[in-house]
Amino acid sequence: MSKAKGKAKELKGKVKEAAGKAVDDAGAQAEGRRDQVAGKAEQAADKARRHTGRPHA
Repeated sequence: MSKAKGKAKELKGKVKEAAGKAVDDAGAQAEGRRDQVAGKAEQAADKARRHTGRPHA
């Protein structure tokens, strides 16, 4: 994954979490937080790959 895709996933998670809060849906809030964590992990993995010079998986 690229940094941009990770950032997009993180942003999507923030929107889901906010929507879940707006309609009092704990499941949507949790899914949004999960997407945010996944997006941050993808960004960190991309950064590590760039620093080690390894190609994207």
